[in-house]
Amino acid sequence: MNTRANITVVAGVVRRHDGRVLISRRRASTHLGGFWEFPGGKVAPEESLEEALIRELQEEVGVRAAVGALLLDTIHAYPDRTVHLHFFECTILHGQPTCLEVEAVEWCSLEELRDYPMPAANAPLIRLLEAKR
Repeated sequence: MNTRANITVVAGVVRRHDGRVLISRRRASTHLGGFWEFPGGKVAPEESLEEALIRELQEEVGVRAAVGALLLDTIHAYPDRTVHLHFFECTILHGQPTCLEVEAVEWCSLEELRDYPMPAANAPLIRLLEAKR
């Protein structure tokens, strides 16, 4: 019997005018707590990927955003779950990032991304962003 959870997740690559990207630190009480990530979250069964990302950015960091192009679609297997991740370009339409459902938010350069401990599932996106510099 397979007890591994299969989860669909969306995350946004939100860029500032100076090229820095928004990252957030997961709450310690969550799966992979304390790690930094691109903000986003789980997709509800009735939601499109874009609807889920708009909702998650509002709930987690308090911004209203427009979802742009899909940057990367990847699957990562953790010991207890398999995560299907969809990373999209996003633009903030209204609001400033703040800590609502996360411990911290930071704007960092692409060069600084590797200084932040991130889940292994983010590695392919970081490589892609670095290659596009």
